[in-house]
Amino acid sequence: MSTFERYLTVWVALCIIVGIALGQLFPTVFQAIGSAEIANVNLPVAVLIWLMIIPMLVRIDFAALGRVREHWRGIGVTLFINWAIKPFSMAFLGWLFIGWLFRAYLPADQINGYIAGLILLAAAPCTAMVFVWSNLADGEPHFTLSQVALNDVIMVFAFAPIVGLLLGLSAITVPWETLLLSVALYIVVPVIIAQVIRRSVIASGGSGSLAQLLSTLQPISLAALLSTLVLLFGFQGEQILAQPLIIAILAVPILIQVYFNSGLAYLLNRAAGEAHCVAGPSALIGASNFFELAVAAAISLFGFNSGAALATVVGVLIEVPVMLSVVKIVNSSRGWYEAGAAVKRHKFVAAEGPR
Repeated sequence: MSTFERYLTVWVALCIIVGIALGQLFPTVFQAIGSAEIANVNLPVAVLIWLMIIPMLVRIDFAALGRVREHWRGIGVTLFINWAIKPFSMAFLGWLFIGWLFRAYLPADQINGYIAGLILLAAAPCTAMVFVWSNLADGEPHFTLSQVALNDVIMVFAFAPIVGLLLGLSAITVPWETLLLSVALYIVVPVIIAQVIRRSVIASGGSGSLAQLLSTLQPISLAALLSTLVLLFGFQGEQILAQPLIIAILAVPILIQVYFNSGLAYLLNRAAGEAHCVAGPSALIGASNFFELAVAAAISLFGFNSGAALATVVGVLIEVPVMLSVVKIVNSSRGWYEAGAAVKRHKFVAAEGPR
């Protein structure tokens, strides 16, 4: 992890301050940016989001899907957490904390938007940063790569239906045309572009050229992310200044779902007898989010000024410190994990009997 990535939370906090200040000082500039739309897609933000997403997708080698069977237990656990547990648990936590417990402390007209943003955040499994978390947890790199590639393929088909279902259950009107357009713009097209770039670079210069390209693109991706956050907080400034506790309140369900999903994935892998080098990244992938996609979808579906956009940005704010804490838990519990997993593997072998 680079120094810049390690202090991402600090840069996001600075973006909050800078964005709010610029929004108050130059409101007409931000209004002009917000009005630069075609078919409900804000053009400046669309460019920034592509600069965020495409470099991350260039890392993904879809040929790794052929190795999925090597760690089928870990793959199964992660898929179960990512697609059957996390979006639905976040919808419940959003309803519990935002729609009920903290409702009186939040602007009434933004309640549904906040819940929608949390759902969007949970429905998009992490794509790029998880490689950093996996490396810090001494994770099996081929498992991480194949799991992320598989999640990206599933996301193309499952993101819109799951989001639509959960927004509908939360009594939020689903703009299906905009949602499908977001999937096309921010998942399908970037995946295609990224894979064309990846294959072209490897064909012309090999893996060394790809590594050099990735090191060049990573700062561009982070700079685009931070620029997008400045714009978002420029639009959200008045709301945050009026109720500064909003960010802290939105962080509560996000923190709970991270620790709940990572812990559940970790325990299920242990119960299945999976190796620690697979269980670690499985827990990390199960807990982290593709917040770039969530931010993009929130802006497209509900706009800059929406509670949904703000909720997804809170996910960016706490991503690094909370995921580093999960890495620490995974690493420090390795002895406990391996002792239990070894017992499970022994039972599985005994159950199969002699061959």
